Amino acid sequence: MATQAERRAATRGAILTAAEALFGRQGFAAATMDQVAQASGVAKGAIYHHFPTKEAVFEAVFEHASAQLARDLAQASGGAPDVLAALSRGVRAYFAACAEGPTGQIILKDGPAVLGWARWRQVDAKHFGGVFPATLKAAMKSGLIADQPVEPLARLILGAVNEAAAACNAAADPAATGRDYATALETLLEGLRLR
Repeated sequence: MATQAERRAATRGAILTAAEALFGRQGFAAATMDQVAQASGVAKGAIYHHFPTKEAVFEAVFEHASAQLARDLAQASGGAPDVLAALSRGVRAYFAACAEGPTGQIILKDGPAVLGWARWRQVDAKHFGGVFPATLKAAMKSGLIADQPVEPLARLILGAVNEAAAACNAAADPAATGRDYATALETLLEGLRLR
Protein backbone atom coordinates (compact mmCIF):
# COMPACT_ATOMS: atom_id res chain seq x y z
CA MET A 1 0.00 0.00 0.00
CA ALA A 2 1.36 3.43 -0.98
CA THR A 3 2.15 5.92 1.75
CA GLN A 4 0.68 9.41 1.87
CA ALA A 5 4.02 10.85 0.71
CA GLU A 6 4.15 8.42 -2.23
CA ARG A 7 0.60 9.34 -3.27
CA ARG A 8 1.41 13.05 -3.03
CA ALA A 9 4.56 12.56 -5.13
CA ALA A 10 2.64 10.53 -7.72
CA THR A 11 -0.09 13.19 -7.97
CA ARG A 12 2.46 15.99 -8.25
CA GLY A 13 4.35 14.03 -10.90
CA ALA A 14 1.19 13.43 -12.93
CA ILE A 15 0.32 17.13 -12.77
CA LEU A 16 3.79 18.19 -13.91
CA THR A 17 3.95 15.62 -16.71
CA ALA A 18 0.59 16.75 -18.07
CA ALA A 19 1.39 20.44 -17.65
CA GLU A 20 4.76 20.09 -19.37
CA ALA A 21 3.15 18.43 -22.38
CA LEU A 22 0.41 21.08 -22.58
CA PHE A 23 2.71 24.07 -22.02
CA GLY A 24 5.17 22.68 -24.54
CA ARG A 25 2.52 22.08 -27.18
CA GLN A 26 0.13 25.01 -26.65
CA GLY A 27 2.14 27.54 -24.71
CA PHE A 28 1.47 28.83 -21.21
CA ALA A 29 -1.26 31.31 -22.15
CA ALA A 30 -3.34 28.83 -24.16
CA ALA A 31 -3.11 25.90 -21.74
CA THR A 32 -5.74 25.91 -19.02
CA MET A 33 -5.77 24.38 -15.57
CA ASP A 34 -8.87 22.43 -16.61
CA GLN A 35 -6.81 20.83 -19.38
CA VAL A 36 -3.99 20.05 -16.93
CA ALA A 37 -6.50 18.45 -14.55
CA GLN A 38 -8.05 16.36 -17.32
CA ALA A 39 -4.69 15.28 -18.78
CA SER A 40 -3.25 14.41 -15.37
CA GLY A 41 -6.35 12.55 -14.22
CA VAL A 42 -6.69 14.61 -11.04
CA ALA A 43 -9.26 17.09 -9.85
CA LYS A 44 -8.54 20.75 -10.46
CA GLY A 45 -8.64 21.27 -6.70
CA ALA A 46 -5.82 18.73 -6.32
CA ILE A 47 -3.66 20.85 -8.60
CA TYR A 48 -4.25 23.89 -6.41
CA HIS A 49 -3.48 21.78 -3.36
CA HIS A 50 0.03 21.24 -4.77
CA PHE A 51 0.47 24.55 -6.59
CA PRO A 52 -1.16 27.84 -5.58
CA THR A 53 -1.23 29.27 -9.14
CA LYS A 54 -0.84 28.33 -12.77
CA GLU A 55 2.44 30.27 -12.69
CA ALA A 56 3.67 28.03 -9.87
CA VAL A 57 2.88 24.97 -12.00
CA PHE A 58 4.80 26.54 -14.87
CA GLU A 59 7.79 27.34 -12.65
CA ALA A 60 8.00 23.69 -11.56
CA VAL A 61 7.70 22.59 -15.21
CA PHE A 62 10.38 25.09 -16.22
CA GLU A 63 12.70 23.89 -13.47
CA HIS A 64 12.24 20.28 -14.58
CA ALA A 65 12.68 21.09 -18.27
CA SER A 66 15.83 23.11 -17.51
CA ALA A 67 17.34 20.30 -15.44
CA GLN A 68 16.52 17.72 -18.12
CA LEU A 69 17.97 19.94 -20.83
CA ALA A 70 21.18 20.36 -18.81
CA ARG A 71 21.48 16.57 -18.44
CA ASP A 72 20.93 16.09 -22.18
CA LEU A 73 23.55 18.73 -23.00
CA ALA A 74 26.09 17.17 -20.64
CA GLN A 75 25.56 13.86 -22.40
CA ALA A 76 25.89 15.50 -25.83
CA SER A 77 29.19 17.12 -24.90
CA GLY A 78 30.70 13.95 -23.46
CA GLY A 79 33.79 12.61 -25.16
CA ALA A 80 34.97 16.02 -26.37
CA PRO A 81 38.75 16.42 -26.55
CA ASP A 82 38.75 19.35 -24.09
CA VAL A 83 36.42 21.66 -22.16
CA LEU A 84 36.15 24.26 -24.94
CA ALA A 85 35.13 21.60 -27.43
CA ALA A 86 32.67 20.22 -24.85
CA LEU A 87 31.17 23.70 -24.44
CA SER A 88 30.79 24.01 -28.21
CA ARG A 89 29.07 20.62 -28.42
CA GLY A 90 26.77 21.51 -25.55
CA VAL A 91 25.78 24.80 -27.15
CA ARG A 92 25.14 23.09 -30.48
CA ALA A 93 22.87 20.62 -28.67
CA TYR A 94 21.17 23.54 -26.85
CA PHE A 95 20.33 25.24 -30.15
CA ALA A 96 19.01 21.96 -31.55
CA ALA A 97 16.85 21.35 -28.46
CA CYS A 98 15.49 24.89 -28.47
CA ALA A 99 14.61 24.50 -32.15
CA GLU A 100 12.15 21.80 -31.12
CA GLY A 101 8.71 23.07 -30.24
CA PRO A 102 8.15 21.98 -26.63
CA THR A 103 11.61 22.78 -25.27
CA GLY A 104 11.86 26.09 -27.07
CA GLN A 105 8.32 27.02 -26.04
CA ILE A 106 8.94 26.35 -22.35
CA ILE A 107 12.55 27.50 -22.03
CA LEU A 108 12.74 30.45 -24.41
CA LYS A 109 9.27 31.71 -25.26
CA ASP A 110 7.29 31.29 -22.07
CA GLY A 111 10.10 31.09 -19.51
CA PRO A 112 11.13 34.75 -19.47
CA ALA A 113 7.56 35.98 -20.03
CA VAL A 114 5.96 33.94 -17.25
CA LEU A 115 8.77 33.93 -14.69
CA GLY A 116 10.26 37.32 -15.46
CA TRP A 117 13.82 37.84 -16.63
CA ALA A 118 15.40 37.75 -13.16
CA ARG A 119 13.78 34.46 -12.10
CA TRP A 120 14.36 32.92 -15.53
CA ARG A 121 18.09 33.73 -15.25
CA GLN A 122 18.20 32.44 -11.69
CA VAL A 123 16.82 29.02 -12.69
CA ASP A 124 18.93 28.95 -15.86
CA ALA A 125 22.08 29.65 -13.80
CA LYS A 126 21.42 26.47 -11.81
CA HIS A 127 21.43 24.43 -14.99
CA PHE A 128 22.59 25.52 -18.46
CA GLY A 129 23.92 28.97 -17.61
CA GLY A 130 25.93 27.71 -14.67
CA VAL A 131 28.08 25.61 -16.98
CA PHE A 132 29.74 28.63 -18.58
CA PRO A 133 31.71 30.05 -15.64
CA ALA A 134 32.83 26.58 -14.53
CA THR A 135 33.88 25.58 -18.05
CA LEU A 136 35.75 28.80 -18.71
CA LYS A 137 37.50 28.56 -15.35
CA ALA A 138 38.55 25.00 -16.21
CA ALA A 139 39.77 26.17 -19.63
CA MET A 140 41.91 28.84 -17.96
CA LYS A 141 43.25 26.43 -15.37
CA SER A 142 44.28 23.95 -18.05
CA GLY A 143 45.92 26.67 -20.16
CA LEU A 144 43.47 26.52 -23.04
CA ILE A 145 42.56 30.20 -22.74
CA ALA A 146 44.26 33.17 -21.11
CA ASP A 147 43.59 33.94 -17.46
CA GLN A 148 41.04 36.73 -17.14
CA PRO A 149 38.00 37.58 -15.06
CA VAL A 150 35.64 34.64 -15.53
CA GLU A 151 32.29 36.27 -14.73
CA PRO A 152 32.32 38.97 -17.45
CA LEU A 153 33.52 36.51 -20.08
CA ALA A 154 30.90 33.94 -19.09
CA ARG A 155 28.10 36.53 -19.13
CA LEU A 156 29.14 37.82 -22.55
CA ILE A 157 29.22 34.34 -24.06
CA LEU A 158 26.01 33.25 -22.35
CA GLY A 159 24.30 36.46 -23.48
CA ALA A 160 25.31 35.68 -27.05
CA VAL A 161 24.03 32.12 -26.70
CA ASN A 162 20.69 33.23 -25.22
CA GLU A 163 20.20 35.82 -27.95
CA ALA A 164 21.06 33.27 -30.63
CA ALA A 165 18.73 30.67 -29.10
CA ALA A 166 15.87 33.19 -29.10
CA ALA A 167 16.61 34.01 -32.74
CA CYS A 168 16.62 30.31 -33.60
CA ASN A 169 13.31 29.81 -31.89
CA ALA A 170 11.75 32.67 -33.89
CA ALA A 171 13.29 31.65 -37.23
CA ALA A 172 11.39 30.03 -40.09
CA ASP A 173 13.88 27.13 -39.95
CA PRO A 174 15.04 26.97 -36.32
CA ALA A 175 17.26 23.93 -36.81
CA ALA A 176 19.23 25.44 -39.71
CA THR A 177 19.50 28.77 -37.91
CA GLY A 178 20.74 26.97 -34.81
CA ARG A 179 23.46 25.21 -36.79
CA ASP A 180 24.62 28.56 -38.20
CA TYR A 181 24.75 30.14 -34.74
CA ALA A 182 26.54 27.11 -33.29
CA THR A 183 29.21 27.39 -35.97
CA ALA A 184 29.62 31.10 -35.26
CA LEU A 185 29.95 30.43 -31.53
CA GLU A 186 32.55 27.73 -32.14
CA THR A 187 34.57 30.31 -34.09
CA LEU A 188 34.33 32.72 -31.16
CA LEU A 189 35.38 30.08 -28.64
CA GLU A 190 38.27 28.95 -30.83
CA GLY A 191 39.39 32.59 -30.97
CA LEU A 192 39.88 32.44 -27.19
CA ARG A 193 42.12 29.38 -27.45
CA LEU A 194 45.80 30.01 -26.78
CA ARG A 195 48.03 28.87 -29.63
